[in-house]
Order: sequence, then C-alpha cells, then structure tokens
Amino acid sequence: MNAAGSPVDGVVAVAAIVLSLLVAVWALIATLRHRAPDRIQLIGLGVLELALLALAVLAGVALAGGDQPGEPGAFFGYLVTLVCLPPLAGVLARMEPTRWGSAIVCAICLVTPVVVVRLQQTWEVLGG
Repeated sequence: MNAAGSPVDGVVAVAAIVLSLLVAVWALIATLRHRAPDRIQLIGLGVLELALLALAVLAGVALAGGDQPGEPGAFFGYLVTLVCLPPLAGVLARMEPTRWGSAIVCAICLVTPVVVVRLQQTWEVLGG
C-alpha cells in the first residue's frame, strides 16, 4: 500500500514542510544579515508547531481507529521529536539573541521536513 492511506501524509504534512522551509529561509536571511531571531521567526515557529500538533492528532485518531504504523517504536520516536522541534528552536533562539539564534531556527526548520518524511516512511512499512 502506498502513502495515500497514511494519516501523516497529505495536506497537513505538506503545509508543515512548506511552512518549515519558509521559516528556514527567513531565518537564513536573518543569519546572513547578522540579525537576531525576530518576531516573524517566533510566530512562524508557533504556526509550525500548530501544524505539527495537527499531524500528531491525525496520527492519534488513526491509531484509535485501529490503524498501526509499520515501525511503531520509530514512529512514536519521530512523532515526539517532531512535536518538540519548534519549541526547542524557540527556546534556544531566545537564549541566543544574536545571529546564531537565527541560525539555530534555520537549522531546526531544515531538520523538520526530514523528520516529517521519516514519520511517513515509518508508517508505510507495513502499509499502515
């Protein structure tokens, strides 16, 4: 079975990936301009967190409905990591109010799409 039946694949996942990449670009520009993390980066991280929480809710609903990920241990590990990334970026960015704070936001926002894709892959192994 392909990812079409996966609860972690679809509009919410694509929106999270696109949003994460947009925040990463914004943070990269700030880093290159020697700017500390700004309100736009922090708001972007907040909106990204909401999208990732929605993805987690979709996964929870599917699990409650009897669906199972192909690799449950890896799936839950990626899910927990994914939901923790934006708050971690926000805290670290606030602790480092220099261009390096923006670099932290950029790096974490570049990791997030990779974790989303891995989450999808761990669901698909047994066909979800």
